[in-house]
Amino acid sequence: MNAPLGAMTALITPFIDGKLDTNTYEKLIKRQIANGIDAVVPVGTTGESTTLSHSEHKECIEIAVETCKNTNTKVLAGAGSNATSEAVDLAKFAQLHGADGILSVTPYYNKPSQEGLYQHYKAISTSVELPVLLYNVPGRTSVDMLAETTIRLFNDFENIYGVKEATGSIQRCVELLSKEPRLAVISGDDMINYPLISNGGTGVISVTSNLLPSSISSLTHVGMSGDFAASKAINDNLYDINTILFCESNPIPIKAAMFIAGLIPTLEYRLPLTPPSSQNLKEIERVLKQYKIEGF
Repeated sequence: MNAPLGAMTALITPFIDGKLDTNTYEKLIKRQIANGIDAVVPVGTTGESTTLSHSEHKECIEIAVETCKNTNTKVLAGAGSNATSEAVDLAKFAQLHGADGILSVTPYYNKPSQEGLYQHYKAISTSVELPVLLYNVPGRTSVDMLAETTIRLFNDFENIYGVKEATGSIQRCVELLSKEPRLAVISGDDMINYPLISNGGTGVISVTSNLLPSSISSLTHVGMSGDFAASKAINDNLYDINTILFCESNPIPIKAAMFIAGLIPTLEYRLPLTPPSSQNLKEIERVLKQYKIEGF
């Protein structure tokens, strides 16, 4: 199974006049490809998937697949929902339209039991042949998929290859890999990209790489090759930007930073998200001056 691993970017979704800015979206993906990113992740949390219509969600997947065609960059399509039937539909769509894998978040708001999580992912994984990456982010979903459930799913379904761990807990990542070293554990928190890789993680899904794809690519690749000192040095250098990009709920700060950097032409969100406070906007601008951000 040739599953997406390595340096991956959780793409923002740009808007213009309230609609998808498809031209900018394609340009952003091409920039990721040019900077050595192994996979792009359309319509995840950073892509404001919860406020996109189903047709918009699917269009983003289609654009990502078409843009990455005949390149070395894969597409790990966001295919999560709090309704299992909707998640299955998105997974099937991603497979039909050429994605290389799917990222599927634990159902939010419902607060299912561990058995409910197991049955949810069983339904998704058995509906497609694509590689499936589980996504555990309890701070957003109000449910924590425990290590035992993750490992049970990995062992029971061949196409479930790993988990994006966004608990922010190194202990959880150590627990997972100590109990099942074959599991692909992917960092979902830029602050701990290096610590997770040095513990045996096999990649990152980064917010920061929307701005600094070459840095995240280098951090990931040198770390996975065993040069931990070089990987740590990059991670340390990114500390300030990794911190400020979470001064408010993601993706509020990253979209503001990309607007300031000239990577998106308009700063638009879908309600209930709104622009950052004026104080945070100034802090984002101040921190950005510490880094060299390449354009298109």
